Amino acid sequence: MSNGKPRVLATRHFPPAVEARLATNFDALLNPEDRLYDGPALAKASAGFDGIMCAAGDALNAATIAALPASVRMIATFSVGYEHVDVAAAARRNIVVSNTPDVLTDATADITMLCLLGAARRAHEGATMLRTHNWVGWTPTQLMGTHVTGKRLGILGMGRIGQATADRARAFRMQIHYSNRSRLAPDLEKGAVFHANPDDMLPHCDFLSINAPMTPATAKWVNAERIARLPKGAIVVNTARGGVVDDEALIAALKSGHLASAGLDVFDGEPRIHQGYYELENAFLLPHMGSATVETRNAMGFKALDNLEAFLLRGQTPPDLVKAS
Repeated sequence: MSNGKPRVLATRHFPPAVEARLATNFDALLNPEDRLYDGPALAKASAGFDGIMCAAGDALNAATIAALPASVRMIATFSVGYEHVDVAAAARRNIVVSNTPDVLTDATADITMLCLLGAARRAHEGATMLRTHNWVGWTPTQLMGTHVTGKRLGILGMGRIGQATADRARAFRMQIHYSNRSRLAPDLEKGAVFHANPDDMLPHCDFLSINAPMTPATAKWVNAERIARLPKGAIVVNTARGGVVDDEALIAALKSGHLASAGLDVFDGEPRIHQGYYELENAFLLPHMGSATVETRNAMGFKALDNLEAFLLRGQTPPDLVKAS
């Protein structure tokens, strides 16, 4: 501790309101240049710190955690997903891990619908036509896309974001199908059709929305075999994690025309995404902006700080403790 306050290392440049509270309540080392730490640099920088406030993409794997100094007692990630943190390795070092659930549901569901609509209505092509001064005026067959209203939407992963996406899709009178680890209660299901086996859902999907977390079971789940089970002309939307999609298979299906288009906000290996996506006019691409509203990013930061303050200032269990499985 310095000046009686626990020391916290911020691995990224966080929103101003979040950094102000972090600097007030802790002896904090901020990162105003938003420089990226690799594993060895992160371990070195955290010497003498009690806590680390990190974000998705930080290299908190087993090797990094093993190299952390003994002073580090907590890792608070500025994200719902925590696949970038080896929770089991942290547990072996008695390092507490927390995340930020329940605050980015609406923002991410909004982006899911933006990706769905953008892909269906060829928004990228239309915007490009205008911005490159190639629009010659309205024609009867110009940029004809896919109708959304009344179509079938399959949702893989019916957690909070999946349910919020379904609520939005119902405004378009879409028929909701879903697959989840367990069936929802009727008041949450709201008439959606449950498929215990997600493969059985695929033939019923004019649109497929990926809202499942990244786990060993979901890694590259959207592969060539499953894409083939989708109806010809279907549209795939992913706002969860890029690793759930096999990029080669998705790109091949977009090129062949089996899929009409895709709307993607997340990518495997981002920001170094598969170069094949840049060549596709029928790929509506966004740079991982699902939670990118002022309100949501502040709420995420305040959640992370709630956890840090509970543990480091008051000696309590963080409200959003992540347990090693």
